[in-house]
Amino acid sequence: MKTPFRTLIFAFSLISLTACNANSKNKPQDLAITETVIKTISKADNPEIKVALLLDTSNSMDGLIDQAKAQLWKIVNELSYAKCEDKSPNLKIALYEYGNDNLNADEGYLRQVLSFSDDLDEISKSLFSLTTNGGNEYCGKVIKTALNQLDWGNNTEDLKLIFIAGNEPYSQGDVSYKDASKLAHKNDVTVNTIFCGDYNQGIATKWKDGADLTHGNYMAINHNEATVHIASPYDDKILELNKKLNTTYIAYGSAGRRKIEMQAEQDANAMSYNKANAVSRTVSKSSRLYKNSSWDLVDAEQESDFSYDDLEESELPEELKGMPKAEIKAYVEKKSEVRKSLQDEIATLNLKRREYVAKQDKDNSSSLESVMLKALKTQAENKNYKWE
Repeated sequence: MKTPFRTLIFAFSLISLTACNANSKNKPQDLAITETVIKTISKADNPEIKVALLLDTSNSMDGLIDQAKAQLWKIVNELSYAKCEDKSPNLKIALYEYGNDNLNADEGYLRQVLSFSDDLDEISKSLFSLTTNGGNEYCGKVIKTALNQLDWGNNTEDLKLIFIAGNEPYSQGDVSYKDASKLAHKNDVTVNTIFCGDYNQGIATKWKDGADLTHGNYMAINHNEATVHIASPYDDKILELNKKLNTTYIAYGSAGRRKIEMQAEQDANAMSYNKANAVSRTVSKSSRLYKNSSWDLVDAEQESDFSYDDLEESELPEELKGMPKAEIKAYVEKKSEVRKSLQDEIATLNLKRREYVAKQDKDNSSSLESVMLKALKTQAENKNYKWE
């Protein structure tokens, strides 16, 4: 019933098309809709890229889920190089699954797996939690649900995108995809559709129309193409640095132990595909998008509202209990210095790795990844995005 698709690069590789230059983009047409959406004002200094991934998890879509897991870190890395004027956009991702018989029929066989989050480990964990089973795919219903449940905000600099993937007719279900598109358009959310199959079949089954209604991108994926991981001479050294990087985290608070265990678990999940994928995760962990201030003292100390005076003895790891505040601060600063040095070393090696991989990847010039990234950067330049 379903066919797996090539890769999740679609989802992230388009998310920077229009975000950073609010003054240069066209204002959406004012469309009548009866829905009321509560919005909140974003207080972030940098613009936010908000992406909701709506993934079909019905029968035979295992390939879709595998590609999502395998491509996550490559995509995050590409986004980490993006600049908007003098700002570095923040990234938040939400995840929904739909079309699975294990899900509640009354709710339209859909589930919010993760609300908007910038916690990359949580995003990875959510992807790895997905399993497939037969079901009914209601695109209009899952789009409308994501629009109503998620906090999209009303910051005009934010880029707000939905990416929905599947291969059954886009028009199924009792919620009209056209009404869902109007609601998305009204709230400045662009819907991008990915049909897993023949391009013309996707057009005939309304996937292209679904994208066109919100000025999104329609894509058809060749599901027979497998993810290509290219090994490099720098991989072993980067993975060695990852082990050292992990020792710079100081877990604290009620979530600390669970979060540091999750970090190790996601390292293992990345390695379960192969070494090159684990290297991509290491690069992500050394980037500005890997944020752990909720449980790591090194990251927390960088926050403007952090104070050592607020730390409770019970929140501290064993090695810091009983220490005076001055010694705790010195300990954290030392770990921070070590981490910065490791991140710089990983970044230097990754530059060489990227050059090596680019030379080895010449035969994939017509792959989805290459084509979409080329389109992304061409369009992103028109919105004042640049890549470092």
